Amino acid sequence: MSVGVGVVAIVGWSAGPFLWQLSTSFQDDKALTAATPSLWPSPGTWEHYYNVFAAKHFQLYVLNSVVVAGLTTIFCLAIGALAAFSLSRLRIRHRFGILIAILSVSMFPQIALVGPLYLLASALGLLDTYASLVIAYMALGLPLVTWVLFGYFETFPRELDEAARMDGIGPIGLLVRIILPLSAPALVTVGLLAFIAAWNEFMFALAFTSTIDHQTIPVGIANFTDLYYVPWGDIAAASVVVTLPLIALVLVFQRHIVEGLTQGAVKG
Repeated sequence: MSVGVGVVAIVGWSAGPFLWQLSTSFQDDKALTAATPSLWPSPGTWEHYYNVFAAKHFQLYVLNSVVVAGLTTIFCLAIGALAAFSLSRLRIRHRFGILIAILSVSMFPQIALVGPLYLLASALGLLDTYASLVIAYMALGLPLVTWVLFGYFETFPRELDEAARMDGIGPIGLLVRIILPLSAPALVTVGLLAFIAAWNEFMFALAFTSTIDHQTIPVGIANFTDLYYVPWGDIAAASVVVTLPLIALVLVFQRHIVEGLTQGAVKG
């Protein structure tokens, strides 16, 4: 009984903010400014969703985020898998020192990096482009991807390498034909983490982009607010729209996520 109560409490604590945003997105402005808030929208309205897409062109921000987060995930997985495989299966001196150096990159606070990276992007002519965001997000995501995949690759027995060499398979063939197919849960897990991090990132997107052509979802939502008015209903509708795809991805790949987080420990 106590376990069930605990589960309900955790689910309620986690889902509560989203359910409140969902309710807010269907309430009219009069209800949102009332002295007593209401969880159930009465009367309900689709006005905020109409405003988000028809008046504020939110679909353009969504498209930008899909492009940036998708490219970031692809590049992080490709480069991170190669780096993790090299450090795990090849004879590289001081590999743990290299891993520590890679991890140290992610320890710098973003506020300390945004200034120098802005100047670098400006000098290279990359401001207000997808490239500036993808490169910055790769720098943040690659350490995590490399470390997680390295630990996962280390759980595979070395007999796999010997069997591959006996069959005439080189290092790239070993990675592509054997290691990566066996690492699908880990790839899905770190891929989702990289995608979600890029999808939600705000500081670099705000600093590096200046037009709707390349601004991502967090910047788009921030642009809803003007000097004298905060459109809570529109912000809630946009928040629901951008949260639902993440929930869907987690639900679709939940089995792979659980395996990716636990299988390495079980193998070890």
